[in-house]
Amino acid sequence: MNSSPEKKAGPDLSVSFAGIPLQNPIIAASGTFGYGVEFEDIVSLHALGGFVVKGLSREPMAGNPPPRLYETTAGMLNAIGLQNIGARAFVDEKLPKLKQVPGAVVFANVFGYTREDYEMTVEILNEAEGIAAYELNVSCPNTAHGGIQFGSDPRSLDEVVATVKRISKRPLIVKLSPNVTSIAQMARIAQDAGADAISLINTFVAMAIDAVTRKPRIANITAGLSGPAIKPIALRMVYDAAKAVTIPVIGIGGISTAEDVVEFMLAGATAVQIGTASYWDPRATQHLIADLRAWCANHNVERIADLTGALVTE
Repeated sequence: MNSSPEKKAGPDLSVSFAGIPLQNPIIAASGTFGYGVEFEDIVSLHALGGFVVKGLSREPMAGNPPPRLYETTAGMLNAIGLQNIGARAFVDEKLPKLKQVPGAVVFANVFGYTREDYEMTVEILNEAEGIAAYELNVSCPNTAHGGIQFGSDPRSLDEVVATVKRISKRPLIVKLSPNVTSIAQMARIAQDAGADAISLINTFVAMAIDAVTRKPRIANITAGLSGPAIKPIALRMVYDAAKAVTIPVIGIGGISTAEDVVEFMLAGATAVQIGTASYWDPRATQHLIADLRAWCANHNVERIADLTGALVTE
């Protein structure tokens, strides 16, 4: 009696960092995926590696006045102004719904304008269940020190990471700003202060002007540039950061294809975040998982985690 040939299992897309297992390296980025619940009818939340909810602050924030979004060549400007319902409302209203999604991996993005803001926000989130880790957005002006961004000032970065690490009940990911002289230096500072992982890059400070009206396209005048236009710079920064630290790196910046994901992993990323791509295709994250599985099968990659840092430079 002839037995049928065994069906070969597909590529292993699983990765892990900071003790958090993910079924694939695709994470929806903060600020592009709402609180997750808004996408539950569009994307299978449990199928993603994970998702980062929009930035949470100690109190609700209304954000900036419109216009606050503008499409640029191969990119997008945004100056939403970190509009959010506040950490307490997230815990009470959004998180219970997310906990009903089996297998969903939820990361909470946190920001503030003083160390105390970060500390109090994390203390609120510490009380809740269903959060895998915190991602600190350090691209905010430190109002206690003249408005310089936490993420662009070594001392401020060290202080805020050390403060949150001391009270955090969960792993800590620090989301680094690209608006610095040395990304490697800032990555090392985050690691030395206690970060369990780093994610990069956040958006570049940029602007657009209407030549006819002579007015800025964004009410806030400047905004954050994201999308495919920044990918080559983001890739270089991930490479530099990954060489400088021993903690895991999560790559962000203009990723829209399976090949983009592979490039970031070769540069040293353990996982990646997808942001702007979700604006032109709300199901981009889910499509990328299927495309990534096909890419690995076509290129004989049995275990995607083996790609991390596997760049050939000789």
